[in-house]
Amino acid sequence: MRNSRRHRRHNRHRPINEINVTPFVDVMLVLLIIFMVAAPLLTVGVPIDLPESQANPLNSETQPITISVNEEGQIYLQETEIPMEELVAKLGAIARNGYDERIYVRGDKAAAYGNVIQVMGLISQAGYKRLAMVTLQEQTKQ
Repeated sequence: MRNSRRHRRHNRHRPINEINVTPFVDVMLVLLIIFMVAAPLLTVGVPIDLPESQANPLNSETQPITISVNEEGQIYLQETEIPMEELVAKLGAIARNGYDERIYVRGDKAAAYGNVIQVMGLISQAGYKRLAMVTLQEQTKQ
C-alpha cells in the first residue's frame, strides 16, 4: 500500500508534455489582421493623377520597378525622389533580372509630355527595353 501511494503522488506532479497552441493561434490571427490592413498601404506612394485608358490591365506577381513623374517634373524611383541625371546609374544598379524586366512609368496627366518622354529615353539608355505606361481604367459612361 505504501508503494501505491508513492506512485499516485508521483503521477500527480508529473509535467504535462503537450504543446499549448492557443497562444500561437492568437498571434497568427493578429498578424493576419495586421497584414490585411497594411497590404493596401503598400502601393506606390507618390501621389500622381493618372490619365485614363481603355487598355487591359497587366498581371504581375513580383514588385515592379516603378518610375513616377509628377506635375512639377520631379522623378521618383519607387517612392524615392532622384535627380534626372542619376536615373540611368540607379537603373543600371538595380538590374536584378538583367534588362528584360518591365519598368512601369507613371506620368501625371498634368506633367509636361516632354518630361515623361525624356524619362522614357533615359530608361531606354539604361538598357531596359520593356516599358509600360500606367493609367487608370477608363470609366464607361452609361
